[in-house]
Amino acid sequence: MMSSAPPGDVRLYLRPVWFIDSPVGVDESEVMRLAGTLLWFQAVEARWVGPGISKRAVVPLRDVKDWVAALPDVHASRAQVLLARLSAPRPAMNISARTLRLDTPQVMGILNMTPDSFSDGGKHSGDADAAADAGFAMHVAGAGMIDVGGESTRPGAEPVWEGDEIARVVPVIERLAKADVIVSVDTRKASVMEAALAAGAGIVNDVSGLTHDPRAMDVVAASACLVALMHSPSPGEDPHGGRTAYAGQAGAWLTGVIFDWLEARIEACVAAGIDRARIIVDPGIGFGKALADDTAIINTLTLFHGLGVPLLFGASRKRIVGALSNEAKVSERLGGSLALAMTAFGAGAQIVRVHDVPETVQVARVWRGLRDAALVAVG
Repeated sequence: MMSSAPPGDVRLYLRPVWFIDSPVGVDESEVMRLAGTLLWFQAVEARWVGPGISKRAVVPLRDVKDWVAALPDVHASRAQVLLARLSAPRPAMNISARTLRLDTPQVMGILNMTPDSFSDGGKHSGDADAAADAGFAMHVAGAGMIDVGGESTRPGAEPVWEGDEIARVVPVIERLAKADVIVSVDTRKASVMEAALAAGAGIVNDVSGLTHDPRAMDVVAASACLVALMHSPSPGEDPHGGRTAYAGQAGAWLTGVIFDWLEARIEACVAAGIDRARIIVDPGIGFGKALADDTAIINTLTLFHGLGVPLLFGASRKRIVGALSNEAKVSERLGGSLALAMTAFGAGAQIVRVHDVPETVQVARVWRGLRDAALVAVG
């Protein structure tokens, strides 16, 4: 076990490892609950990452106090912050008259009001009643919230004028919100955020992490809404652009870059007056990322709990599923999407954003049942 950080300009990251079924019968100094979820772990993987540097150590929790004490002050302070964030329960989301607990996974249903989205473009375009009915069906099937979007963010999609985007999403949001359905608006534009929030949306889901529109931060800060900050490598019109900033990098270096970017966005939001308890993060699977990037993120997803806020995971029907399943068409990616959702549940993601709500809710319920059974099982 490494007792001190290597020299150089490095950053320390902690990822929970050595997960166990139940903390029952285990000394409390040897186990930690992950972010208030149904997951418990017994060690952290420490990584020091910097230009040309990647060092790793696995530290059992029973030894972590002594390990932290032996670190240089800057790394010891960082380790204490990360450990506190990993274990802190995420507060429930209070939106209008509803409360969503985050100690068990929540499913976010995708409702696209676009003619050109990669998966279901055109399905509900121009028909607010039919779209709202689809949203109600997802709600009845168990979705905790519905994410309504009026602009496709698939690679190569044309930008949408904000007036058209508002016209697409607001009538649907109004219908859903009147029935006390929790609604998220998927947009990068401040004017669309304002119109959606006025119509009853309670969450802003911005694929640019509030970097695309200079007014977006102020709009969210002035509202009581929650905000989901997604990582994408470019604040411009194409959220898939800009990957050259980390092209050729892999594994711990890449996930460290994404972690640092999200951490900086959280701090920027807090500085702008947004309560940290209102912030959600999303590592942005598929946005400006190659297959190796996406697999690295997914395989180290628990790392992002070190940001101390709820984690949103969205990989439903995305390119990664086709790439790992003989180039399956978008319409044939249900099995892979469910596998990724199950992986996200197992990594403690509090919210999983999907197209296939009934199937994913069933996965979540079975997963929850297994976790509950493990907690009460007697060996």
